[in-house]
Amino acid sequence: MTNVTKSRPLSPHLQIYKPIPTMVMSIMHRITGGALYVGTVLVAWWLIAAAMGESYFDWVSWFFGTWIGRLVLFGYTWALFHHMLGGIRHLVWDTGRGYEKHFSTKVAKAMPVASVALAVLTWIIGYLVR
Repeated sequence: MTNVTKSRPLSPHLQIYKPIPTMVMSIMHRITGGALYVGTVLVAWWLIAAAMGESYFDWVSWFFGTWIGRLVLFGYTWALFHHMLGGIRHLVWDTGRGYEKHFSTKVAKAMPVASVALAVLTWIIGYLVR
């Protein structure tokens, strides 16, 4: 009996494909989805701290106020906007629109810019309201 798999081509993978913007944004959509799980744990931590008492809540608020905490919160804000924009892109694709190569590439290139801009705008508004 011979091994029939030897003559079959290998399944394509990331090392074979040349990264293109739509591929990179698809990967980023998956990564930001995972990051949102971690961010949701942080939101739950903050809510639990509020329920546990003033001293613990003050400590958690202090942590989120440090530069590391703010960096993590900014990353969560960015991931939220990036994932949302990716979801909107998929929603448009579900209608059968936006599959043209040039259009989908332009949208993929605009997503990181738009997500960072929305995150920065949100933080600016947050600081102005505060």
